[in-house]
Amino acid sequence: MQTILDELEERRAVARLGGGQARIDAQHKKGKLTARERIDLFLDEDSFEEYDMFVDHRCTDFGMEKNKIPGDGVVTGWGTVNGRVVYVFAKDFTVFGGSLSATHAQKIIKIQDMALRNRAPIIGLFDAGGARIQEGVAALGGYGEVFLRNTMASGVIPQISLIMGPCAGGDVYSPAITDFIFMVRDTSYMFVTGPDVVKTVTNETVTAEELGGASIHTTKSSIADGAFDNDVELLLQMRRFIDFLPSSNVSDVPILPTNDDAERTEMSLDTLIPDNPNQPYDMKELIHKMVDDGDFFELQENFAGNIITGFGRMNGKPIGVIANQPMVLAGVLDSDASRKAARFVRFCDCFSIPLVTLVDVPGFLPGTSQEYGGLIKHGAKLLFAYAEATVPKITIITRKAYGGAYDVMSSKHIRGDVNYAWPTAEIAVMGAKGAVEIIFRKDLGDADKIAAHVKDYEDRFCSPFVAAERGYIDEVIMPHNTRRRVCRALNMLANKTVENPWKKHDNIPL
Repeated sequence: MQTILDELEERRAVARLGGGQARIDAQHKKGKLTARERIDLFLDEDSFEEYDMFVDHRCTDFGMEKNKIPGDGVVTGWGTVNGRVVYVFAKDFTVFGGSLSATHAQKIIKIQDMALRNRAPIIGLFDAGGARIQEGVAALGGYGEVFLRNTMASGVIPQISLIMGPCAGGDVYSPAITDFIFMVRDTSYMFVTGPDVVKTVTNETVTAEELGGASIHTTKSSIADGAFDNDVELLLQMRRFIDFLPSSNVSDVPILPTNDDAERTEMSLDTLIPDNPNQPYDMKELIHKMVDDGDFFELQENFAGNIITGFGRMNGKPIGVIANQPMVLAGVLDSDASRKAARFVRFCDCFSIPLVTLVDVPGFLPGTSQEYGGLIKHGAKLLFAYAEATVPKITIITRKAYGGAYDVMSSKHIRGDVNYAWPTAEIAVMGAKGAVEIIFRKDLGDADKIAAHVKDYEDRFCSPFVAAERGYIDEVIMPHNTRRRVCRALNMLANKTVENPWKKHDNIPL
């Protein structure tokens, strides 16, 4: 018996060594952890249960039958994060460069199926070179099976992809279907075709970082939701991130204890809005002073900075925050901001996370580049997302809410549940000066008359009270009471139930 037990331990030791000590050392020299080191750091201590440790590939072409390593380039299993069950797979770059074979795919598929059946999040750690060329179509078929399961799990369980090294070719599409993608600066990159292929086909000379590094995907392409300096920081931040998400679309959101009083007032907010309506202010100050303990996890911080998206908590419960940012392009909505916010709204709606929208928007960004780039459809994405969302929706207009952007930003007209305005709010078709120049075009040569018209327009249309008189604003609130009002509204809406008309699925303006 002891001999059998010893053999098991020997087999385990070989499997845990992956591609061997030399390749592990090479991984460390690049500033990267190994697949198992990453899992151990991400999961609670001693919680990991590994599956399929001894799986080998079955390829017999190109001499592959003589080159087998237990595990076949991916580590799979489940464990806990802060006590909650999650499923994980981590590609092992030390084994065949983490490339995907048919059996490698089968290991991932097994974990995906288990995660979906048991309604728990799945986290994929990517560090691989794409499909295993020696297996040809078998590898491609494996990718297809993974993609199918990503799609079936979408909106049912949270799916998170951590890009911790190369992620190329077929490997990029699985993360693209998942809910969130996070990268490591300088050591991770994503692209469909690498620099060598790009040079051959288009004659462009580009580095891997310039083509698909974290600096590109967090600022230009919006593929990644965030980036961190190294493996350790990313994995520790993901432990924090998981606590904002429910385990599935039928699970309650996780509630964390807080000492931050739900009735707390913040007097400094009474002076947040500048006297000059054209002077910017930092909307993040309001967010941090509103949420529990100032804890806000921002997503896509460096992309479309004119809108802010991220998770916070109110009285211990997670919320999704969408906010115009006057510090960037005056908080205007453009194509990028609309897409960014729409995707976030739809995620929150999938998983019953209430939405708190902070509005200071002068309208949509004008110009040929926006119109040619499809601003109409991109803006409609955000409108569609808010309109179809059935979660509790609370809106606070802090300053400007002009034109169609007023409607789009979770207004009462598209089923906002509780709509508040600060006394500084201006709700109108457009700014007073622009409106007067259209309405009183004949008086443009008379500065005094124009000034009088502007003041009259501001008094009649630019205060929150006109909207409040019509019931479009539920209450004009004092800024320092914002947290208290939002916490109370969330408690009131806790049992909200709304059902949209039956449909096979909607047809969002993609």
